[in-house]
Amino acid sequence: MSTIAETAFRGRTRRHMRVDGWRWAGRLFLVFMLLYTAVPMIWMLITSIKSGFAATQFPPQWWPDEPTLASYQKLLDPQNSVGQDFLRFFWNSLFVSTVTTILSVIVAVPAAYAFSRFSFPGRNFLFFAVLLRNMFPAVIFLVPLFILMRVLGLMNTHGSLILTYLTFGLPLAIWLLKGFYDNIPVQLEQAARIDGATRFQAFILIVMPLSTPGIIATAIYSFIGAWNEYIYAYTFLSKNDQLTLPVGIQRFFSENTTDFPGLMAASFMMSVPVVVLFLVLQRYFVRALTEGAVKH
Repeated sequence: MSTIAETAFRGRTRRHMRVDGWRWAGRLFLVFMLLYTAVPMIWMLITSIKSGFAATQFPPQWWPDEPTLASYQKLLDPQNSVGQDFLRFFWNSLFVSTVTTILSVIVAVPAAYAFSRFSFPGRNFLFFAVLLRNMFPAVIFLVPLFILMRVLGLMNTHGSLILTYLTFGLPLAIWLLKGFYDNIPVQLEQAARIDGATRFQAFILIVMPLSTPGIIATAIYSFIGAWNEYIYAYTFLSKNDQLTLPVGIQRFFSENTTDFPGLMAASFMMSVPVVVLFLVLQRYFVRALTEGAVKH
């Protein structure tokens, strides 16, 4: 008996050691991924508080002897030409991204609901056609959209970017929201209609509150896509007062010199709205990811 008990004990010990080994391997992998993604951000932040000379020293200085916020002060000073440009680019990006997000949600919410609840001829084909655009890289649409914007007279306007970003953002937004509507039981709407609500009232009072995490996740996706986009903004805009941040940041590069602290400070400032957006809405975003993964 004692031999059998010892064998069982050794077996359990080996299983526990194997499980602990996988746990530690998983933790080490997570730490590695955290460092892999965080180190560029940390290095960007450190460089932004260096002087121009310290930022170009070799070997690199890991922490500056005299940290300075001069680059941030220059960017946020409306009396300075650099500050004026940066604040204008920031406002342009905020305007384009916000309008794109609002329009994307306004169009995607009823469109996704129609694909989810209504049966009409060609529904599957239309839904496939909506998703078809995402199967091609965005750059192949650059020339056709450039010609289209010229014909419409929208070059050097923010309208050209908003229309373009809607073209790319709407298919995925509709696809995301349709998945949420599919998971909401139809019986809830039917119960509301039995109580006297119209279909529209049932949609507003029942479906919309239940799909709030999906709508917010869609809005975050649309905002980030428009906020970070570079190729189309670089192609469609050439006037200084119309540029968005991804294109305007290039002003820190020149033929003979580059303001690395200013470039890093502008890049850090550009990431602030996205970080704030995630911090404020992260609970909705996590709910959207988890609920979308479960089919009720």
